[in-house]
Amino acid sequence: MGLVNNSDSQGLFGRGFRLGKLGLSLTGSYLGYQAQNLFLAGEHKEERRHDFQHKASRRVRQELGSLKGPFMKIGQILSMQTQALPDDAIAELAALQMQAPGMHPTLARAQFKNSCGKYPEDVFQEFEPEPFAAASLGQVHRAVTKRGEKVAVKIQYPAIRTAIENDIKLLRSATLPGRLTGHTPVSIIEEMQRGFLEETDYIQEGKNIGYFRDRLAGFPHVALPSVHWDLTTDRVLTMSFVEGDIVARFLASKPSQTIRDLIGQRLFELYHFQLQCCQALHADHHPGNYLFRADGSFGLVDFGCVKRVSADISELGRCCVHHSWRQGVEQAQRVIDIIWGPHVHRANARRMLSGLDELMNLVFPAADANGTFVDFGQPLLLDTLFRIWRKALRDKLTNPEFAFITRAELGLYNLLHHLGAKVNTREVWNHVIELARTRATENGRKYPQHPL
Repeated sequence: MGLVNNSDSQGLFGRGFRLGKLGLSLTGSYLGYQAQNLFLAGEHKEERRHDFQHKASRRVRQELGSLKGPFMKIGQILSMQTQALPDDAIAELAALQMQAPGMHPTLARAQFKNSCGKYPEDVFQEFEPEPFAAASLGQVHRAVTKRGEKVAVKIQYPAIRTAIENDIKLLRSATLPGRLTGHTPVSIIEEMQRGFLEETDYIQEGKNIGYFRDRLAGFPHVALPSVHWDLTTDRVLTMSFVEGDIVARFLASKPSQTIRDLIGQRLFELYHFQLQCCQALHADHHPGNYLFRADGSFGLVDFGCVKRVSADISELGRCCVHHSWRQGVEQAQRVIDIIWGPHVHRANARRMLSGLDELMNLVFPAADANGTFVDFGQPLLLDTLFRIWRKALRDKLTNPEFAFITRAELGLYNLLHHLGAKVNTREVWNHVIELARTRATENGRKYPQHPL
């Protein structure tokens, strides 16, 4: 476990140099691999290809894990591209979700002291110097308070805000051709920067936890941490410890299909409840943030990445379920305006609606004799989603407003895919709408009907 406080490595030049070096190294390895293929018999080529992919994937994972910040987050997102990357790459990048290299214990101790004014051993009854989870912006340690409560202590890496700002500068440079052609709007990068920097404020994350604890109080099967405010600063967050296993360990315990389906139903319900009822969305759905239990309940952690949800986004969800764009020009135009705004190329947008229609047919299929169960273990839904996103990029139809919602949606479907869950999606949706109407009535409001 190495130190990550090297100011040169966090600087713009240092981080850019390391990425460039990684690219050159991978290019050299690939050329060597291709050259060796010229002299290998057919039966050895597949073995050689597998060896090259394994080594290249490990090199990428190690470097992204060492860099931390946005580039590590990109690696986490890539680890969810199960339909687009080789198995070796997925396996290596998945380690970035919980097992990235962390700070040396001496540095973590110093970071805690710099932020809290005391060393961990002066504040806690027990404190484990080695982290049990290390992510892109900070690492998490087990501890016990003076009152005997088990807690998780999240300590931010040094100079991580500087690293984020420098990485965004690198992304701006790398995406210059795409920005000039309109395929990568600068607003997308600005939205990423806003979201990533917001995640470095642990006071705000603590407030996010309180917000969701209040809004999700009616879901007893979802466990959220509580914040110990007396042991929390903008760079140290102390929370009650949430029990459970990440998806890989949970699946290794061989849960029944019934339990996996129950969890899938609850995940799907939680996602749409947030969009319809909470005015905010937990937008970081990578598998390390869900802690599953044998009875079908689960914990939800890491509330740094939260996307505020407007009434338009909630309306869009209802439009998608009901395929409102099929009901005439006015309804189709309303969906286009919500997703892409009034200045989008209308012909391209209308063509994109056919892709959205295809996706919604998969997520909310018409009822048959067995109801409307969706088998998320099948790859078709994720394949379709990736194809639509690639088309959106090609046709310049990306919208920064949906950058983190798209990230959350990808994470949800990827998690359901790993679980192999079968979910009656339309039944779950109807339940969410009933909950939304009940909550609106309790607050003296009328829940908006579907525009049709």
